[in-house]
Amino acid sequence: MPWSEPTNLGITRFTALDSEDGYSEQTFTRLSGYRLLLLAGYAIIDNAAFPIVGDPRTAYDTYLEQLVANAEAAVAKAVELGVVDPDRIGVTGHSHGALMTANLLAHSDLFRAGVASSGGYNKTLTPFGFQNERRSFWEAPEVYAQASTFFHADKVNEPLLIVHGADDANPGTEPTQSPRLFQAIRGNGGTTRLVMLPFEPHWYTARESNEHFVAEMLAWFDRYVKNAGPREPAASAGAAH
Repeated sequence: MPWSEPTNLGITRFTALDSEDGYSEQTFTRLSGYRLLLLAGYAIIDNAAFPIVGDPRTAYDTYLEQLVANAEAAVAKAVELGVVDPDRIGVTGHSHGALMTANLLAHSDLFRAGVASSGGYNKTLTPFGFQNERRSFWEAPEVYAQASTFFHADKVNEPLLIVHGADDANPGTEPTQSPRLFQAIRGNGGTTRLVMLPFEPHWYTARESNEHFVAEMLAWFDRYVKNAGPREPAASAGAAH
């Protein structure tokens, strides 16, 4: 559809507190792969901040409650603006945002599908802290368990596309994280797809890789969001819109 027409398809994209560098007068403006979704008729809530707030020593004790509440607020606002169909919204995120994406599919029914890129889904593999959590695994094992989508892979009941750079050197998002989550979701009967981009670091640099990523993302959302059928009654009953 032309870009000027209203759309009723939504994509929530967030990177939490792990976002790209700011703008500079010395660089050209670039249209990111996420914003290319606009040309395909999607409305985008771009770089929505989903902060986990509270006492720095215990904020992640309520990680899941805060995450879902943030998402509910974002969806409610988009619906209030009249730009999305609450039954056809997708979610995508990179790095810590990828973990949030996977966890929202596991712990809410707000979204029809998700795309998670370069995430870390098992926090026990970074046992001495992650994001703003500074306690070790041995001090707060329940916090690591609740934040790890891998532990809740049987609850991921919406389609999840997992993308990762094969040469990711970020210690919190090693390339082994994505195949393990893929295997866990698939083994529990979920719908998922794994795409490993060769030679790519944490942020993808090659034009071919970025084009591949955009093509995979568009195909995924077109299939499971834009052209998705009505929700199953059981899923609809648990949805919060």
